[in-house]
Amino acid sequence: MYKYNINFENIIAVTNRKLCKRPFLKQIEKVCQYYPKAIILREKDLMEKEYAILAEEVINICRTYCVYCILHTYIDVAKQMNCNAIHLPLPLLRKYQNQLQNFNVIGTSVHSIEDAIEAEKIGASYMIAGHIYTTECKKGIMPKGLIFLNEICQNTSLPVYGIGGIKLHQQQINEVMNCGAKGACIMSGMMVV
Repeated sequence: MYKYNINFENIIAVTNRKLCKRPFLKQIEKVCQYYPKAIILREKDLMEKEYAILAEEVINICRTYCVYCILHTYIDVAKQMNCNAIHLPLPLLRKYQNQLQNFNVIGTSVHSIEDAIEAEKIGASYMIAGHIYTTECKKGIMPKGLIFLNEICQNTSLPVYGIGGIKLHQQQINEVMNCGAKGACIMSGMMVV
């Protein structure tokens, strides 16, 4: 089963059920068997009610494997599920910054040094910076690259995770971490392991 010679402790798996070749909850269980740092339940196309139903199932699987589950976007769902970790796009972090007292972990995505500085000031506890490499998710958009990631890491005291085009290859993950990042976020690769 463990065909990857990499340290999953430095990887945050980001979900996208549309990429899965097996039923989504079976894929979540498979991902949990690699014991990543965390799983972010992203599923941005779901409305809040649908997201809540899915979140409950994913949280239960993550708890079974002692894998940290970070919910995305819907702070009320996270509160209802007693989940103390939330990832918010920066505009939502701005909007909800005074409503996040129940959360121990507050993540956001940044695309510039200014974003990173703002995110730290308004309460993020970690950030995801990208996109680092060419990726199908951002077709036709030039990646920001490792120099960008290094600059983000140098301008914040928060843990930074690189995202975008990162494969399940230790050499590439090392490149990201050599920029000062705490680790890498991987979507596509983690949805097909």
